[in-house]
Amino acid sequence: MTTTDTKTLQLGLIGDNIARSRSPLLHVLAGRQNRVEVSYRRLIPRDLGQDFDQVFADCAKGGFRGINVTYPYKERGAAKVRIDDPLVRAIGAVNTVIFGANGPEGHNTDYSGFVSAYRLVRGETPPGAVLMIGTGGVGRAVAFGLIALGASALRLVDRDQAKAEALAEDLRRAAPSMTVSVHDHAEAAAKGVQGVINCTPVGMVGYEGTPIAGEALAGAEWAFDAVYTPPDTQFLTDAAAHGLKVVSGWELFFFQGVHAWKLFAGLPLDTAALRHELMTTEEVV
Repeated sequence: MTTTDTKTLQLGLIGDNIARSRSPLLHVLAGRQNRVEVSYRRLIPRDLGQDFDQVFADCAKGGFRGINVTYPYKERGAAKVRIDDPLVRAIGAVNTVIFGANGPEGHNTDYSGFVSAYRLVRGETPPGAVLMIGTGGVGRAVAFGLIALGASALRLVDRDQAKAEALAEDLRRAAPSMTVSVHDHAEAAAKGVQGVINCTPVGMVGYEGTPIAGEALAGAEWAFDAVYTPPDTQFLTDAAAHGLKVVSGWELFFFQGVHAWKLFAGLPLDTAALRHELMTTEEVV
């Protein structure tokens, strides 16, 4: 199925705590550029009185062209789709699903979105040694993005140590030259790294706080936060105060959305105009 000749497009986002997500607006604006009417629904399982599996099944049979999947369902989503890209299979998490004639297809634009966001801010400068806090769906995508960017070492911290160890094993298989280790405490693991990454929900609206003490960031060079609502999290505020170059979660949000639009619609985008509209529009879709 292609959408280049259609005038309507039904999309959605499955996740928790997504009331302030800007994804609906991004795709509605992308549709307006192409004279396509986009319906983009927020689908919160608990508000619908359903579990993730039920919501996903309703989308698959309900006329949706595709959906985005966000916290905490990206890994569960991967188990329900066909994944053709071996890299995405290795990541083990999807954030974009296309409903096609041969069943649901899974993609991961968090991976490509993170790589684009990093390069926008840091160019071709390699990441160096990195501490990443959080090894769930977005963390897995970011970790494989760090391989593509040439990180020399990755230290993983997660409250669920088994999850961190599983990711570590997957990364060692994918990139034997990158040193991967699992640690108990973020502050201790931050010593001597060049980059610090938050891939937990801590800091987003409803999960206020920071995943690491601000003083532990001293001496690092850059920081990235997967959270983008709000864009100025305590973590990134602390990082900037200690002189780190900040890669905002908003940039990941923007690029993953642009890449998802290509999968949903296959239609062109004026990304500069889209960026301007997103940053200046208060409209809630």
